[in-house]
Amino acid sequence: MATFLYKLGRLAFRRRHVVALFWVALLTLAGVGAASAPTAGTTSFSIPGTEAQKAFDLLEQRFPGASADGATGRMVFKAPEGQKMTDAANRATVEKTVKQLGDSSEVVSVSDPFTTNAVSKDGTVAYTSVQYKLPGMELAESTTDALEKAGAEARATGLTVDVGGDALQAAAEPGAIGEAIGIAIAAVVLVITLGSLVAAGLPLLTAIIGVGIAGATITSLANALDLGDSTSTLALMIGLAVGIDYALFIVSRYRGELADGRDREEAVGRATGTAGSAVVFAGLTVVIALAGLAVVNVPMLTKMGLAASGTVVVAVLIALTLIPALLGYAGGKIQPAGQKKARKSEKSEKSQKGQEGEAKPVGPNMGTRWARFVIRRPVAVLMFSVLGLGAIALPVTQLELGLPDDGSQSTSTTQRRAYDLLSEGFGPGFNGPLMVVYDAQGTADPQAGVDKLVDRIKGLKDVVTVAPAQFNKAGDTATITVIPDSKPSSTQTESLVHAIRDQSAEVKAETGATALVTGTTAMNIDFSQKLNDALIPYLGLVVGLAFLLLILVFRSILVPLKAALGFLLSVLAALGAVVAVFQWGWLSGLLGVEETGPIMSMVPIFMVGVVFGLAMDYEVFLVTRMREAYVHGESPSNAVVTGFKHSARVVVAAAIIMMAVFGGFISSSESMIKLFGFGLAIAVFFDAFVVRMAIVPAVLALLGKRAWWLPRWLDRVLPNVDVEGEGLRTLDDDNRPKDEDRELVRV
Repeated sequence: MATFLYKLGRLAFRRRHVVALFWVALLTLAGVGAASAPTAGTTSFSIPGTEAQKAFDLLEQRFPGASADGATGRMVFKAPEGQKMTDAANRATVEKTVKQLGDSSEVVSVSDPFTTNAVSKDGTVAYTSVQYKLPGMELAESTTDALEKAGAEARATGLTVDVGGDALQAAAEPGAIGEAIGIAIAAVVLVITLGSLVAAGLPLLTAIIGVGIAGATITSLANALDLGDSTSTLALMIGLAVGIDYALFIVSRYRGELADGRDREEAVGRATGTAGSAVVFAGLTVVIALAGLAVVNVPMLTKMGLAASGTVVVAVLIALTLIPALLGYAGGKIQPAGQKKARKSEKSEKSQKGQEGEAKPVGPNMGTRWARFVIRRPVAVLMFSVLGLGAIALPVTQLELGLPDDGSQSTSTTQRRAYDLLSEGFGPGFNGPLMVVYDAQGTADPQAGVDKLVDRIKGLKDVVTVAPAQFNKAGDTATITVIPDSKPSSTQTESLVHAIRDQSAEVKAETGATALVTGTTAMNIDFSQKLNDALIPYLGLVVGLAFLLLILVFRSILVPLKAALGFLLSVLAALGAVVAVFQWGWLSGLLGVEETGPIMSMVPIFMVGVVFGLAMDYEVFLVTRMREAYVHGESPSNAVVTGFKHSARVVVAAAIIMMAVFGGFISSSESMIKLFGFGLAIAVFFDAFVVRMAIVPAVLALLGKRAWWLPRWLDRVLPNVDVEGEGLRTLDDDNRPKDEDRELVRV
């Protein structure tokens, strides 16, 4: 591996014009494809195998004209203080609005609150439901404009009017200031770490090219493959993260090779052969983690994982080819001015003292001092780190999962205000009605069977009302609307869904009819349960495959095992912090968390995938340098110090960059984005600064030579991938550039 990448790096360095032209052409081609591709429609959301999905599919089959997948909107009206919605003027305003809403060609039906009993008991709140033919994201702009215009005209009469439902998508404020600050911090960290504007610019430039190619490709294929905005968002976020990391690793190693006195082409080859090998295997762990989302069997998550995996592959290829090419263009500008002067001074000193002269000793850097401190006190450092992360992880035992609804939106949005008005007028459960689909096909008396089911549901705890069953034209399928007493995201509503399903099973045993619970609330509950059930298999697959891959990299059993256990500790601590802030409300004011509640069900599995990939990046880059030193003859303790001497600074810089980028999302008004930003930022902090910087050297110091132990039979079976670059020491002289060729390269 190291020898192959060494040759690849030198080839890209010598043929830099061809390599640069290739990537520019690829970026242009992807951009043209994205510009000419048809606009993607709304992505379909399905949860195969769940009861809610089966009921949804049955509705589409038995109620073909009902637009089961169409958007819904609820316009909520509240009368001024001292008035009621039934007052003549207010009633006239609502009736005019209802008529106005029905004029759109994309509207299936609009309900009249005064004929459908949609007025609160105290008469102050009323609502109208609007059913559309198409999903929310596919509605014409004129349709949504008409909805907003009708609300504004009704509001002008003195009524309080807000719109809920999915007809109007809540526009999240991206938190541009926070993201800009994050990117600015990343740029500053790169400049400080590399000491050169040119060197700092390379990782940013190549990362942007990589995400540009990947993003444009995803846009080109979005319509054909049914890819949504969330797919490209995850892919670009991960691509930017690993793109900067991988380029930083190779550029840093290249500068180290230059400092050792090698010419530029040789330095590029060795940097690509050593750091590039670490990049390849780190990238493979990320790809495994993201592609492994397919085990959840949710098409949307599978597409997101595969698209992000493709983006990581692009980032790896760019790091191995475009970075060496751009280093050829950079010339001597890649080194900081102080280092250039130091090298000139060193050469002058050597020429004056002669070859026997003593070299000026180089003082230990911060990484060296820290590694020596940990090696002297490994037990104390290990216990402090493990107990600290364990304490932070404790809240995860109280983790509650769910999906965000309008109640989790910012209070500045009309969706949240409509949600609060409905809760005020009709109760919190009114925002999450349950739909029971009764399939009586083939039964003797459908009406008797559905009446029996309705009576059973009315007797359940936490039920406010049960609407009369509505049969289809064939009379073999009915829908029953159930209003819970608690809000959609509550554990009480989840318990009610399970209770209704238990009653449905009893009715089926008595009548032979099948009853399925669906609706947005039930879909969310089933989705959360499916993700929760898939977490352990997913974790086992990802950690297991990565464990085998790391055995190849480190040729050790204990080092990969330590890496996997350390990751689990850091991700549990990160989830504990997420629960404390977003579920319990700790520091919620400081972070701008307006609504606490169940954690979004996708958070654990996404954090496992994303954080595992980034954690293995740091593990591979840091520990391969230790392994390299150990293979080249250093003692286990000295190898740990050497690894920190050369890699700690870069790993810390990469972690700070990721924290800054992810932390920028915390300023978003969208609770889901805020949660992901905080969770990923704190996870990177725990993994990079506690696990990799403290637990790793402490464990290696305690294990000594045993850390690199591998059974002989396994050592014979495993292929030698040579990540450490041992093969570079035995390269034949014919593979190295001649002196005159090196001079030409310098010119």
